[in-house]
Amino acid sequence: MTRVLVPQLTEPPARPIGGAVLALGGETMGTTWSVKLVAPPTANADALTAMARRELDGVVAEMSPWEPLSDLSRYNRAAAGTWAALPPAFAEVLRCALEIAERTDGAFDPTLGALVDLWGFGPRPFSGAPPEAQDIAKARAPAGWRRVTLDGDSLFQPGGLRLDLNGIAKGFAVDRVAAALDRAGARSYLVEVGGELRGTGAKPDGQPWWVELERPPTANDGLRTLVALHGLSAATSGDYRRFFEHDGRRYAHTLDPATAAPVDHATVSVTVLDKTCMRADAWATALTVMRPDAALAFATAHGLAAMILANGPAGLEERLSPALSAMLDA
Repeated sequence: MTRVLVPQLTEPPARPIGGAVLALGGETMGTTWSVKLVAPPTANADALTAMARRELDGVVAEMSPWEPLSDLSRYNRAAAGTWAALPPAFAEVLRCALEIAERTDGAFDPTLGALVDLWGFGPRPFSGAPPEAQDIAKARAPAGWRRVTLDGDSLFQPGGLRLDLNGIAKGFAVDRVAAALDRAGARSYLVEVGGELRGTGAKPDGQPWWVELERPPTANDGLRTLVALHGLSAATSGDYRRFFEHDGRRYAHTLDPATAAPVDHATVSVTVLDKTCMRADAWATALTVMRPDAALAFATAHGLAAMILANGPAGLEERLSPALSAMLDA
């Protein structure tokens, strides 16, 4: 069965005049990226690839915990009582992260860097076994989004606070590439980084950029959901994307700030549609932390277009928020 999601548009995508679909791509952030765009015959694929690459490299240079000299890594090592001048993009992402942390009462928390490392999902070596309780308590002590003081683009280090923006930075990278394409005059494109997507415009045949929303590899219900991405982004957080197994138990990469441990409930994946991929990415992470019913209630109350997949007595169960259900093409 295939369902179609059609967002309500103030203006339909204009059919591009001429041009062919150009495909670009490469590797970044430990995953892959791709761009499809309608380009005039004079478009230079190498130049467009280099442009996208610069935007992606810029996000890595500012916000990657795997890069020792990134702005984020340097802040995480900074002495207590010092201030760091953040690049504008870094400050923008952090402000969005703090806003969503506040609105979700901490379900999204950008200060879990030490815990992310401890659980084996950061750059530091990992033993392959869950950490001891005393080590969790030690890594958890300096964390907490309420300890963040951001004054304009200046960030205070209170001591031991370690940021981790992996739940939002990949979506922001998608937005950065999209913005660069806009500046280059592109009016129809689909950008993807590690499964997070943003599209606008129409293809040469007049069709929008149709994408299939991600479902877990174990899903065997045959259900497909297609969405037309025009001025819209889609991001998915799933427990199957990154995890380790120990003594027959799976530990997924999304950490619950309330327990300082990987999320341990029925949710398998959450997909969110939003105008920006940065927000879609962060909302998907936050809703994954919440239990399925709570996530649906939150998405409903806040008008989020969300698809929540969770394990239930009869197998995989799906919950669609009203904002997403309203997009279904009846």
